[in-house]
Amino acid sequence: MEALTVPELLDAWEQGLGRPQFERALVLLAASTGAEADKLARLSVGRRDALLLSLRELTFGSRLTSVSACPACGERMEATFDVAGLRVAPEGEGPQREAFELSVNGYQIHFRLPDSLDQAALSACAADVGAARDLLLRRCLLTVTHKGEEEGAEKLPQDILEMIARRMEEMDPQADLRLGLSCELCAHAWEEAFDISSFFCAELDAWATRLLTETHTLARAYGWRESDILMMSAARRQFYLNLVS
Repeated sequence: MEALTVPELLDAWEQGLGRPQFERALVLLAASTGAEADKLARLSVGRRDALLLSLRELTFGSRLTSVSACPACGERMEATFDVAGLRVAPEGEGPQREAFELSVNGYQIHFRLPDSLDQAALSACAADVGAARDLLLRRCLLTVTHKGEEEGAEKLPQDILEMIARRMEEMDPQADLRLGLSCELCAHAWEEAFDISSFFCAELDAWATRLLTETHTLARAYGWRESDILMMSAARRQFYLNLVS
């Protein structure tokens, strides 16, 4: 993985415009790693997110600031985290096997871990958490046998499905990252899910908007080409912006 130059990062941002969230993340990773997006889409969600954390660190630094509202009193608060504290396992050390096995109550189950394509398939039932989870599990089940006989995944008891879900979480913990938060006003403590894909893309949107606005200002004032302005350091661009203002 390599840090993207300003023009490369802007190109990746532009290519991702209008695409689903997972595709935007894959475009960024493809630009940085040189891997094909189709191959990256087959990475487990946790492995993909570990790579996104590393790319985000290369792009905007190791510190992340999130804004949340306390569920108890509604107070809005900022919390700052370090990338190292959000990484469950070092990059590249997540699960790489294509299939995992679970033996329980006479069932022999082979399954894979959810990937970006599975997440995309859940958009149709996003409002129904239970239906989304069942769909995800059934997509990831490879083979099911019960007492030596092959059986359809739809016949699995609910408690077995829940066991498979827990095993998936254990095997790919980076996929379900939660932040521990505490309200300074009322001292309420809670956990909140953190999605590096949406967080990183929101940061990138803000960065691109700011950069293109600055580029417009300098091009209009000096007649410079976009490519020349983008190759300037942030400090030099700001110096000229100060002169213009």
